[in-house]
This record gives sequence, C-alpha cells and structure tokens, in this order.
Amino acid sequence: QLQKVKSDLEMVLSVVQSKNEKLEEELKREQQWYEEQEQVVAVLNRMEQEAKTKAEQLPKESAAFYELQHGILKLKMYKEELLNALGKFLEEHFPLPENCESAIKKKSSEEPTVELITLNDILKILINKLMSTPHKPYVTINDSFWPPYIELLLRYGIALRHPEDPNRIRLEAFHM
Repeated sequence: QLQKVKSDLEMVLSVVQSKNEKLEEELKREQQWYEEQEQVVAVLNRMEQEAKTKAEQLPKESAAFYELQHGILKLKMYKEELLNALGKFLEEHFPLPENCESAIKKKSSEEPTVELITLNDILKILINKLMSTPHKPYVTINDSFWPPYIELLLRYGIALRHPEDPNRIRLEAFHM
C-alpha cells in the first residue's frame, strides 16, 4: 500500500512539476508581454510630450500663420481694387468702337459677326495665361481681338509677339 501511495504521490509530483513548468513558461510570456506594454507606454508618453510641446508652440505658429493669411487676404483685396480701377480706366479711355459691328458686316455679309472683346478682357486673358501657365504664356489671337488694341499693346511694349507664330502674343513679364 505504501508503494501505491508512493507511486500516486510521484505521479502527482510529476503532474505538479509539469504544471509548474507550464506556469513558469506562461509567467515568462506574461513578463515579456508586460515589458512590451511598458515599451509601448513609454513610446506613447514620449509622443504625448512631443504633442504637448508642439501644442505649446502652436499659438506662436498659428499667430504667424494668421498674419500670413491676413496679409494674403489684403493682397488679394488690393489686387481686386487695382483690377477694378484698371477696368474702369480702360472702359473710359479705350471703349470698343461703336460701329465695329456694321464695319464687320460691310466687310463680309456672308460670315457671321464676331463680338469684339474689350481691352480690359484682353489684358485679363493675357494676365491669367501668364500666371496660370508661365511656361506657355502665349495666347492665340482670334477674330474677337480688335486689331488696333493688339497693335496698341505691341507698340507700347505691353505685349510681345511669338517669335515663330505672329498670331500669338503674350504679356511682357514685368514682374521678372
């Protein structure tokens, strides 16, 4: 009977030892997981500190950003005022010819009349083309451009003809 108890106890001991080994392995895994979590927490704390530092600097930067935005807005408003003043000046001093439609009709009664655009519109087209595509600033002259306006722009150095195509002009790049 003692032998039986001894064998039962040895069996219990082996089961307990195997459970103990499993628990030790699990403990090692849990400790490794805990260390990884501590590293994650440390990284998150560092990121939080960096975010706080940036947040503290943000009011200074946002003030500068606000000033820049305000300056840009003022420049846009000033540009609009200048364009409006230019438009009024051009309408007053360079109107479209009043009899341009009858002159065009007399030239060729077969072709439909072309509506001429104002000098202000021509300048807007040239400015927009120069600003939107500075690498291709040339505009093709069509029938809606009144030839005396084109000659005026060319003669006074406001516009330049394309070196290879005389039907294309561009605004002189005064800003460069």
